This record gives sequence, C-alpha cells and structure tokens, in this order.
Amino acid sequence: MARRMTVHRDGNAIYDIVIQSSFDYLGQEVKALSVEGRKLCIVTDSNVAPLYLEQVEEQLRPCCGQTDAFVFPAGEEHKNLDTVKSLYEFLILRHYDRGDMLVALGGGVTGDLCGYAAATYLRGIRFIQVPTTLLSQVDSSIGGKTGVDFDAYKNMVGAFHMPALVYTSTGSLLTLSDEQYSCGMGEIVKHGLIKDRSYYLWLMNHAEEIRKRNLDICEEMIFISNQIKRNVVEQDPTEKGERALLNFGHTLGHAIEKLMNFKLMHGQCVALGSAAAAWISAERGYITSEEAKTVKEAMAMFGLPVSLDGMNLSFPEIIETTKSDKKMDSGVIKFILLKQIGEAYVDRTVTETEMISGLEWLKNGKETAGGRYEK
Repeated sequence: MARRMTVHRDGNAIYDIVIQSSFDYLGQEVKALSVEGRKLCIVTDSNVAPLYLEQVEEQLRPCCGQTDAFVFPAGEEHKNLDTVKSLYEFLILRHYDRGDMLVALGGGVTGDLCGYAAATYLRGIRFIQVPTTLLSQVDSSIGGKTGVDFDAYKNMVGAFHMPALVYTSTGSLLTLSDEQYSCGMGEIVKHGLIKDRSYYLWLMNHAEEIRKRNLDICEEMIFISNQIKRNVVEQDPTEKGERALLNFGHTLGHAIEKLMNFKLMHGQCVALGSAAAAWISAERGYITSEEAKTVKEAMAMFGLPVSLDGMNLSFPEIIETTKSDKKMDSGVIKFILLKQIGEAYVDRTVTETEMISGLEWLKNGKETAGGRYEK
C-alpha cells in the first residue's frame, strides 16, 4: 500500500514524500513534475548503480527528453567539493540548464552531495531524492539540508535546498547489509526519543519484525518517522529553533564519527551520542537512570554500538572536536537533552564535565545490583 504526505512551507505545498514497495511508480511521480523534454541527470555511487540505476533509468526515460548518469566512487570520503566539481563539469558539458533536474539515487552521501550541487549549479535547479538506505529514507532525504564535508569536517559546506519529490522504495531495504540497515535505526529511535514516546515504545514492541525487515512494518515505521521529521521541518525549515532537536545525539556522535575517520557509520555514531545524551539527561534528573538504560538497550536491540570500548578515543579529544561542529552558536555548544522520553529541548549549558561523564558511561558504565548505573 502506497503512503503519501506533503511537506509545506508558509502554508504552501512544497513537495510530496511517496512511499512505495518498488520503483514501479517513480516515472509516474516524476512525470507529474513537468519534465517533458527536459534533461534528467541521475547522480549515484558505485555501490548503488549496479543495483538500481537501470531500473530507475527505465522509469525516467519515457517521461523526459534525455537521461544521463553520473556515478562517483562510494564512500563518505568522496562527499567533498572535488566530487561536486566533477559533477558541475559533467552537467556543463551536457548543457544542463535551469529547467533540467538532478535525481539523487542512493544513501545520505549521494543525497547530500547531489542536493548541494542542485542548490548551487546555475544558482539552483530542481532535484528529487530517491533514497535507497533506511537512514536516508527517514532522515537526510527530508528537509532540504544539503552539503559536503570539508577536509574531515562533516557537512561544513552546504545549503538549504528543498527537493521537488522524495520517492522511497521499501524494497531497497532488502539489499542492505545488516550494518547498513541497523544504521537507520539510530535515527529512527531518536525520533521517538525526541518527539513521540508511544512511537519509541512501538519500535521496541516490534523489534523482531523490524530486525527481520518485515516490509509492512518497515513501511509503517518509515511513514511515522517521516511524519515526525516533516512536522519539525515545517515549523523550522532553516534550523533557527525547533529543528535543532533533530540533532539529538549528534554533538558527541559527529565528534566520534570524525575521530574514527568515518570508519563508523553515521547511525552508529548517533546511537553512541544518543546514549551519552540520555545519561546526561538522567544525571540532571530529567529522566531516570533506568530510562537512560533503556535507550542503550533500544540501540543495542537493533544492532547498534553502545560502548566506546576498543575505539582508542580520548575524551579530551572528543570534547575538543565538538567545538569544531557546525552546531556551535557564538562559541557555545547547542546540546540536545531529554526533558522526558518523547520530549527534547535545546540546552546551552552542558559542561565538559557532563560530556565526559556521558562518555565514561559509554566506556565504563556497569549496572549495579540495584539496577542503577555507576561510573
């Protein structure tokens, strides 16, 4: 059963999010965007191209004048300005103009890079998101955040540029590795933690079906997560307030991701950062230590890391790296904490001591006989 929702801005419909079981209706959706006679460039990476490029081209070819494919090497290390430069040249040599469109086919790296190129080529052309990983289906494809990494600094160069369409095929989940699949759960659990306690509990109650990739349950899960992110983005499209809540787990998570040289996937690092943020919330008395423990358990339940053991990271180095994050505000870290499960808020008073306490809990936390955790 297809699902659809519309993202609005200032009361006006901006784009639709469509969830289908396959790519069979992609051409129909794109045709509705008035692309007859236009050029469409599919931007994808070397991992996704062998799986889905031919299917997507078959869907798009009848509804436009020309299709091209730009395939770049897979990996976070290629999400940079050099790859964008190569894409610009590809488009220029094929005479793409402002009426033409890009198609981001792949995970978050592809969506972010393609979206940034679309935002800046000829001062902005349309693009659509066709996310193929669970992480991109529930997170990066929605909301118009685009960007690339600068050296080892994640997403430091970017722009807000809304897609013309987001088209998700749940069938693509079946080709993901277990690690790739579980990474999406880091963001999904986060959605429940920051906005919807009942959804958080629903995820744990359906953990077995989710782990087995029951596509009916996955469709429901993606739809609810999309609703949560859609609602936040509509209230704050350029992250001046409410949208910052989506960064729960990202402050420490991004620092770990950078220091691990991206050997850990984004969702894995968000899981670690979320567990640490839950502990800080518990130490402040907002949630109980038992609730903080369930955050760890929820992440572990879906195959995500909840310990820093074996990562050879120093706490001072992690703290120092957070100061280079784009979420800094006048030298102050905007940290997202939980007032309660299902309700997050932006805090600008989290100290280095508190962050180290959260990291210590990840590295050394152990449960005592009373059911509490100690450092």
